[in-house]
Amino acid sequence: MSKVLFVGLDVHAETIAVAVAEQGGEVRSLGVIPNRLESVRKLVHKLGPVKDLRVCYEAGPTGYVLYWQLTQLGVTCEVIAPSLVPTKAGDRVKTDRRDAEKLARCHRAGELTAVWVPNAAQEALRDLVRAREAAKRDQLKARHRLGKFLLRHGRQRPDAVKAWTKKHREWIQSHVRFEEAALEATLADYVEEVDHVAARILKLEKAIDEAIQQAPAEIRAVIEALQALRGVAQTTAASIVSELGSLSRFPTAPQLMGYSGLVASEHTTGNRVQRGGLTKTGNGHLRRVVVEAAWAYQHRPNVIGHLLRRQKNLAISDEVKAIAWKAQQRLHKRYKAMAARGKNKNQIVAALGRELLGFIWAIGVRTEQQQRPVKAA
Repeated sequence: MSKVLFVGLDVHAETIAVAVAEQGGEVRSLGVIPNRLESVRKLVHKLGPVKDLRVCYEAGPTGYVLYWQLTQLGVTCEVIAPSLVPTKAGDRVKTDRRDAEKLARCHRAGELTAVWVPNAAQEALRDLVRAREAAKRDQLKARHRLGKFLLRHGRQRPDAVKAWTKKHREWIQSHVRFEEAALEATLADYVEEVDHVAARILKLEKAIDEAIQQAPAEIRAVIEALQALRGVAQTTAASIVSELGSLSRFPTAPQLMGYSGLVASEHTTGNRVQRGGLTKTGNGHLRRVVVEAAWAYQHRPNVIGHLLRRQKNLAISDEVKAIAWKAQQRLHKRYKAMAARGKNKNQIVAALGRELLGFIWAIGVRTEQQQRPVKAA
């Protein structure tokens, strides 16, 4: 009878350190191989039957390429959350060989936590959404550079002109002039960068629209359903779905809240109960978009404007609309109650974001269940 072999891989851009832990036996290092498909294929062939292999490696900058290579070869592979790998407080020696051996040993003991691995369509949408997020950060930096440059030289926009509107751009073009050629060149460069980033964002948003149309039916359905919620337009919905994949993989809403890092930290021992700030240990991209959406719930519940048009134009069921309306009523009531107690606005919105995730989970799970084919009796 064959024995299961647990394999730990410490993966880098050019090399992979390999260690194996036999079932009920020793843990030993097998050296280092190049991080190339052919080398991985030779390693799998050397280790024995693929049905007996249990491979793991830590999530990192190399992504999931190795995971896909191993699964295509028929090997059971898991990508491990690095922050949840057990560590010894007194261990001050760290090498690739030791890391691979520790992964193999902990994998055999069942002490590792695997992360969710997106499929090709989910990862493509996630990378596109994150590219837009990066462009938005670049836009903020470009606007700050231009705004501070104008402020340093005493050029302030009129009170009637709002910042970064079309009128603001026209004011800069027609009224801001410098006698020195160096300052004119600086102004032209800053303005060009602002315009360039704006064009990037428009191009990426168009690409997101096209990617959603070409996405699998289940992903499109969830993105449309989430837009029934106030503060969740298409880009926000796409960001949530691309970061989470299938919401049904979370058995309960509190588990999704914990994954986002929007839950309070706690240190309880004996009779002492101490709760602190947010853990912020989960997905930072998800946490940011959910908190941004939660700001919309400070306003009185209603369905008008963009939200009304979204609910009319998209194929959203009455059940989902009812959940979205319940979210408006509950979250606004919570906002008013916490504000009346003198809570800081940022703390209030973070708490609303945590509860908003519960409504997101409810809508996502119901929509995914409706998309699955009904099994014949």
